[in-house]
Amino acid sequence: TSANAVITHNEHLFEKKLWSDKGEGEKIRIINCRNDDDEAERVAKEIATHKLRFGNEWEDYAVLYRSNFQARMLEANLRQLQIPYKLSGGQSFFSRSEIKDIMGYLRLILNPEDDSAFLRIINTPKRGMGPATLEKLGLFSQEHSISLLASCTHGGLSHVLPSKAYGTLKEFGDSIEHYTRELDQHPDPVPIVRQMIDETGYIDFVRSDAKTPQQEKNRIDNIEMLYTSIQSLINRAEDDEDRTIDTIIRKLVLLDMLEQQQEEENTNKVNLMTLHAAKGLEFNYVYIMGLEEEMLPHRNSILSETIEEERRLMYVGITRARRELTLTLAAQRRAGGQMRVTSESRFLDELPEDHIDWPAKAKKKKATKDPAAVADEYLANIRALLGNR
Repeated sequence: TSANAVITHNEHLFEKKLWSDKGEGEKIRIINCRNDDDEAERVAKEIATHKLRFGNEWEDYAVLYRSNFQARMLEANLRQLQIPYKLSGGQSFFSRSEIKDIMGYLRLILNPEDDSAFLRIINTPKRGMGPATLEKLGLFSQEHSISLLASCTHGGLSHVLPSKAYGTLKEFGDSIEHYTRELDQHPDPVPIVRQMIDETGYIDFVRSDAKTPQQEKNRIDNIEMLYTSIQSLINRAEDDEDRTIDTIIRKLVLLDMLEQQQEEENTNKVNLMTLHAAKGLEFNYVYIMGLEEEMLPHRNSILSETIEEERRLMYVGITRARRELTLTLAAQRRAGGQMRVTSESRFLDELPEDHIDWPAKAKKKKATKDPAAVADEYLANIRALLGNR
């Protein structure tokens, strides 16, 4: 099998060989993508199309990857297509506090009546709004039948609150209203969102609140990934109505609410997990993302020359698939805010050619054929054609 072909490149005392009573099965599909964004979109659409065509359950599908961060872009694409999923061995991208905070700001900009979004962000970062101040603000809002945000810019609030608290709330309200107008008028909304978040001091808050440098980096990276995901979803929208940030955010918020309402025992979801977490599990249809050098095998293993462990992980991934296996790789991948060119994983070359369906490789081989061989093949085809007459 293909898994056996990969693992035989490892040195070991005892031969490891798998046998299946299902026969050879389908060939392993290998899909080349332009970049990691394209890869995430392709995998999400492949799953949606495959399920629609064959009537499978969502839980029949699993997407595996070497590192948890690879799931971030995929989650956004699954949500856009309303595909239910569960993340094993890691926290969902959209459940992270920094993502919920940014989404809170976006919800409030797009819907000034959203009091729950207001309460989420009014003290994030800290603005000195204690429980007593917020209680008075809430009572004022009820008495005047207006939203909490509208109350902030209402002149009457100055008679209820101390001048400092009123000034802070009015400044906050004016800022949100300003960015609401900016988003309405600007054709490219993501830079406006980025500017707003920077001006609120939220990024500085994330940096100071982080307990370790790595946690700080992860949180900043997550925020950048959210911006990238929103921009990507806007760019790919099929018509102008779906292309607005309003529509994109409403979809993401709606899906977040629906997910929270789903019962925990609902297991009919696409499975997302690392290769390590997949050990001992099997799924009918498996996708493994990131078949590139420095991803799988991981960069650290290449530097420390522990490729054998990475090869075992590849073996684990291949053997998780009961029926079909698809491998994906990106020609460019985002790293540290920059796009870098990648190279194909060495493990792809270890798969037996007669067991794989790799259109990009076949096309490349055809393009690099020896001209003399191409001429001979052409003449042979002509002779065969004439001989059949």
